[in-house]
Amino acid sequence: MKYDYKAIEKKWQDIWDAENTFAAKQDFSLPKYYALVEFPYPSGQGLHVGHPRSYTALDIVARKKRLCGYNVLYPMGWDAFGLPTENYAMKNHIHPEVVTANNVARFKSQLKSLGLSFDWTREINTTDPSYYKWTQWIFLQLYKKGLAYKKEMSVNWCTSCKVVLANEEVVGGVCERCGGEVVHRVKSQWMLKITAYADRLIDDLEDLDFIDRVVTQQKNWIGRSHGAEVKFSTTAGDELLIYTTRPDTLFGATYMVISPEHPCIEKWADKITNLDAVREYQEAAAKKSDFERTELAKDKTGVRLEGVRAVNPVNGKEIPIFISDYVLISYGTGAIMAVPAHDERDYDFAKKFDLPIVEVVKGGDVTKEAFTDCATGVMVNSGFLDGMSVDEAKKAITEWLAEKGLGTPKTNFKLRDWVFSRQRYWGEPIPMVNCEKCGWVPLPESELPLVLPEIKDFEPTGDGESPLARHTEWVNTTCPCCGGPAKRETDTMPQWAGSSWYFLRYMDPHNNDALASREALEYWSPVDWYNGGMEHTTLHLLYSRFWHKFLYDIGVVPTREPYQKRTSHGMILGENGEKMSKSRGNVVNPDDIVRDYGADTMRLYEMFIGDFEKSAPWNTASIKGCRRFLERVWSLADILVDGDGYSAELEGAMHRTIKKVTEDIEVLKMNTAIAAMMSLLNEIYDKKSITRGEFKTLLILLNPFAPHITEELWQQCGYEGQLAHAKWPEFDEAKCVEDTVEIAVQVNGKLRAKLTVATGAAKEDAIAAAKAEPNVAKALEGKTICKEIYVPGKLVNIAVR
Repeated sequence: MKYDYKAIEKKWQDIWDAENTFAAKQDFSLPKYYALVEFPYPSGQGLHVGHPRSYTALDIVARKKRLCGYNVLYPMGWDAFGLPTENYAMKNHIHPEVVTANNVARFKSQLKSLGLSFDWTREINTTDPSYYKWTQWIFLQLYKKGLAYKKEMSVNWCTSCKVVLANEEVVGGVCERCGGEVVHRVKSQWMLKITAYADRLIDDLEDLDFIDRVVTQQKNWIGRSHGAEVKFSTTAGDELLIYTTRPDTLFGATYMVISPEHPCIEKWADKITNLDAVREYQEAAAKKSDFERTELAKDKTGVRLEGVRAVNPVNGKEIPIFISDYVLISYGTGAIMAVPAHDERDYDFAKKFDLPIVEVVKGGDVTKEAFTDCATGVMVNSGFLDGMSVDEAKKAITEWLAEKGLGTPKTNFKLRDWVFSRQRYWGEPIPMVNCEKCGWVPLPESELPLVLPEIKDFEPTGDGESPLARHTEWVNTTCPCCGGPAKRETDTMPQWAGSSWYFLRYMDPHNNDALASREALEYWSPVDWYNGGMEHTTLHLLYSRFWHKFLYDIGVVPTREPYQKRTSHGMILGENGEKMSKSRGNVVNPDDIVRDYGADTMRLYEMFIGDFEKSAPWNTASIKGCRRFLERVWSLADILVDGDGYSAELEGAMHRTIKKVTEDIEVLKMNTAIAAMMSLLNEIYDKKSITRGEFKTLLILLNPFAPHITEELWQQCGYEGQLAHAKWPEFDEAKCVEDTVEIAVQVNGKLRAKLTVATGAAKEDAIAAAKAEPNVAKALEGKTICKEIYVPGKLVNIAVR
């Protein structure tokens, strides 16, 4: 009978849909397993073949866990607010709500065509008011605890999207979404105080099973460092506060640099004699992104403040103050001391402006080409610190500064508070009103959700205000506190809001009284295995950990961390080895692959393509090999014989394959698990028969990878029930040992033959068999044997002269 994959796949997808085969059970007495993949942004382009790689890998894990007796939650939903949908809607003059509905329908049909075992009874959508009611509720709790606040500040402004961006959304100096120019503007913004959790976001990584590169990226982004805050007095009478990780180098500070946005510039306006040059530089700096400003390779620019100087607190020397764009007001104190002898950037700046360079750590030349290794040297030119090691000097200077009232020990972070306002329409309304009498007032929780009004003119204003600001009938309201006139906040939340807690809603998605019931949260928490892209490590992953920790602190969730395990997948590249994109013309549409080869073949190929964590190029020729493998499995029915057990010839191979597939799935080595099943299939065809017991085991092992064909064969062979409800096979460790093993035979270290011997062969037997090999015997002719070495299971080496 022909392998009709189209009919088979539709048949089983319809059955799974009708029976809700993969719905998680409400029986909280069962052992649970929560597998999660990042829910997609449903774009108009639909899926490309890169998306299913993550979904299929965790689907295999989820299916195996069900077969092992776990109550599995493997859900799916839609991260549907945000700029891409709104930009598409504006371009095509379609309302974002309509665009979202169309895109979701398209994505869902594609996901179902792949046979993914999602629990569709728990489907969520971040644009659903019954969902974002709880996003708004979480914001109100943050506000009540002082972690959400309004602040006027310099922000990243995308000139194309006409919206404020968080630091994490500016990549390579441009907008992460559209690639548009990013400049700085001063705006009043809602902020979330993620910095209050900075220490815990680092420290709690130690208890989690996250891959190393995710841990490293999170730690680097948070950027914790230990040092001191130091006060520099100025000739203007004010103090400049700086943060440094190297207070031991204070004697080498020969100038200071402050951010172009530093408030002292305004305070000193009447004292700065070159104010026009300063203003011109401030204007130019405002047009640059933080990335451009801090790029190490760029040319150093700045303006000396004429009329005001700083005083080095350790030696009383007056030193010049510059403004330069490489110092950011948003990091540290917005001011630095410059030690050009031991910092490359300071060195470049000092050479350009002809500033003194004073070595204070002995151990190298004071040149750009050979900077002192100033973490291990000995202090020089540093007064009372001379002769000390760096570590000794750090301790001594910190104590001296504290004693003199000139500084204090300080831990600092690169992480900034999260800019939470967006001046766009397609997002969650922020549930706050502004009253002239009461100030900012939170909406009562009983009035949630604050529904996004349906408006036609949703294009950005261009003046930095949200489109909602034009709709006075929605904006004008009454103050919940005093009953007087008030105005609603017209900025909306960023896309990352809805994705910061969605994994919790899956646990109890239809609850109207809470984001999820306590019983469901305690049963399903934490997520056992979460897979997603590396590009979300400093955005979604960091934000969601922050929100979860906050919810833990206020008693809503039972665990400190949302995810116990986190892995990330490599991209599938185009056949030319480049990232898939329309402009490169190398995008592969999964619909075409499913049509031409079948979903099971596609699933198998995406897992067989290579190491899951690494990128791999698409290869149409290779996918045909996976199709042939499934056709050979289909044809096994022709050589099926009676027998519920394993035949003597295949018993060892069956147990070894069960062990290999079982263990490889747990570490995402899907490619080697598939290779093991391919090898077993070859042995079966060599034997020219397969028992019903052997076929049953092979179908169960293959089912997570290729669910449609295995379910069909299971039914055709008359095995009990559906394969989806079967029991995962067990292996006997003792029977996994190979009866024979291939060893290398060397003469004087040179390979002369390969030999198959019994696994436990004695040394004498192995060496005797090796000498009997024709090539070995020839190499030994006329030679004197000096030594005979046998490494069991690996090699025989005979040394001669």
